[in-house]
Amino acid sequence: MERRLWTREELILALNLYLRIPFGKIHHSNPEIIYLAEIIKRVPNAVSMRLSNFASVDPYHQGRGIKGLKGGIKQVEPIWNEFINNKEDLLFESEKILADLEKQTIETKFAEILSGTENLKGETKIREVKTRVNQNLFRQIVLANYSRKCAITGIDIPDLLVASHIIPWSQNEEERLNPENGICLSALYDRAYDKGLIGITEKFQIILSTELKTKVNKEYFPQTFGGLSSFTLQLPQKYFPKKEFLQFHMDTVFKG
Repeated sequence: MERRLWTREELILALNLYLRIPFGKIHHSNPEIIYLAEIIKRVPNAVSMRLSNFASVDPYHQGRGIKGLKGGIKQVEPIWNEFINNKEDLLFESEKILADLEKQTIETKFAEILSGTENLKGETKIREVKTRVNQNLFRQIVLANYSRKCAITGIDIPDLLVASHIIPWSQNEEERLNPENGICLSALYDRAYDKGLIGITEKFQIILSTELKTKVNKEYFPQTFGGLSSFTLQLPQKYFPKKEFLQFHMDTVFKG
């Protein structure tokens, strides 16, 4: 039987999944791999192999000496490079392809997160839909990178977790969807980080702002912020917060 070559669309879907699941769960019995295999009409072993090929071109795993079959690498490398150079378009395209295969539209699949966009028109609607869908996928990628646990508290309740941007979303379009620009935090610490009340150094240690230190005598302080000074973040599986991004936050957002 002639082998069926992987299409660009299938490879994009494989990349989407690769980014959303921990490396240790890339195996044929993973329900998410089985699901993708079913909708693209392939066997789970073939999908897990493609995900392993993406690991082979991922700089993080290359640094760990992860290697894969050369033929497979040649197929996935162009898709990986496209992701690196144009995350916004490629990730959105992957979600549209997946929705199509599921017999849905983007609007129906993501009805909850797209609430309020119904009356938008033209380019304004297209841009808003794309932004929200990509933000949702970015959250999945960041949460998976941190094993779905807050990097400060270890809270593992997804509804309480946020993919917190290091460089704010509005300040750098190119890095908005970079996994190295995200930290999984519970809602309280996401807000504190976003407002510059806490900072994170290049050594991944938390420091408190001068403003926050004025609250040291408040009843809530010992339980919420008292133990954070010099606390080291629980680090992710692969995409560590980029040190240049952390320094940018310290220089422009943190309240000293």
